[in-house]
Amino acid sequence: MLEDFINAIQNFRRQKTRTFLSLLGVIIGVASVIVITSMGESTAHQIQDTFGNAGLDVVSVSSGFAYRRGRSSGLLQFNETFRENLFDNVHNIKKIWYKNSLNSTLSFGEISVNGSCDAVETGYLEMYSMELDGGEFFSVTDNVYGTQKIILGKNIADYLFPEGDGVGKVILVTADKISFAFKVIGVLREQNTGMENSLNAAYVPRGFYAKKIKPNPDADNIMVQAVSKENSTQVAEDIEAYCNALTGIEYSVHAMSMQTMIEQMNKITTTMSVMLSAIAAISLLVGGIGIMNIMIVTVTERRHEIGIRKALGAKQSDIRRQFLVESAAITVIGGILGIFIGIAISVIVQSVKGEVYAISLSACGIAFVFSVFVGIFFGLNPASRAAKLDPVLALAGE
Repeated sequence: MLEDFINAIQNFRRQKTRTFLSLLGVIIGVASVIVITSMGESTAHQIQDTFGNAGLDVVSVSSGFAYRRGRSSGLLQFNETFRENLFDNVHNIKKIWYKNSLNSTLSFGEISVNGSCDAVETGYLEMYSMELDGGEFFSVTDNVYGTQKIILGKNIADYLFPEGDGVGKVILVTADKISFAFKVIGVLREQNTGMENSLNAAYVPRGFYAKKIKPNPDADNIMVQAVSKENSTQVAEDIEAYCNALTGIEYSVHAMSMQTMIEQMNKITTTMSVMLSAIAAISLLVGGIGIMNIMIVTVTERRHEIGIRKALGAKQSDIRRQFLVESAAITVIGGILGIFIGIAISVIVQSVKGEVYAISLSACGIAFVFSVFVGIFFGLNPASRAAKLDPVLALAGE
């Protein structure tokens, strides 16, 4: 086998142009597969970086399609009774958080900004792994007594306090033409927090909302924390099933988890990568056909060599192996070069685009194995022709 491989390399050196053309199809095919799969891997990493790792175990629950169509009978009320029943009837729930939103204007001196103030329960921000640039989070006391304290997102804090250091300052929050004075107790750090847009957010204790805005309010949104991110997709499905059964209305609620969204987007990216890789693999098949044609020509040109080897006692299996090794060697070399070229192109493209560099080792392995298979498959016919040549006719033909 080693001797056949060495002879193949020597034949390649004698036929440089023919060898290069044979390699070209294999190199292009393998490199294309590597580039496409690396782009898919890079996209998957970008999706993960965009949403971050925080909140992957959280399921957002809101009123569903039936509510938006105006069907009021049998619709759910997100009150404390619903919270208890949901916790008792759906498995793998760690905690349930209620949230209300308030359209408001935040003002400090002559500076004002419109936005949404979210009234949240104690521990809600910590559940999303949010971090503070300064200050502190809400305490249990803040929620119980409904204190007028506020935590600002970085963008809002930078806008209201261009000189920085907004912690400890008092701002006005105007909602429904009523103004309330709030003390800024914290400013959130810029980070990816999943479904929460913490950069442009403002948070107040939900106890304040219940005491000063609407007594005993139903929640606008529910955030359900699953025991782990692996359970979040199933928890979302179970919540929808439970609520639909409870109301007898389909689409009574809409439950969505960030983990589900990421998984769906990754599936789409993977499917596209597989489809494009399959298209790129066609060039490998085209290259294999080119290899077969060139090997047939090679067999014809080397009839005299084949005749001499057979006359000296070479078996059909020896001749067949010789040409199969030669055909496979082309695709092995082409596959290796294609992998390096594909990686190089991927690195360059991803560096120019500023994306995370990602290469799929499994794709490299599959592309290489497939290229070798193509070489062996398309080399079988020429190798069999060479093995079946009659030595007398081969020598006479020369």
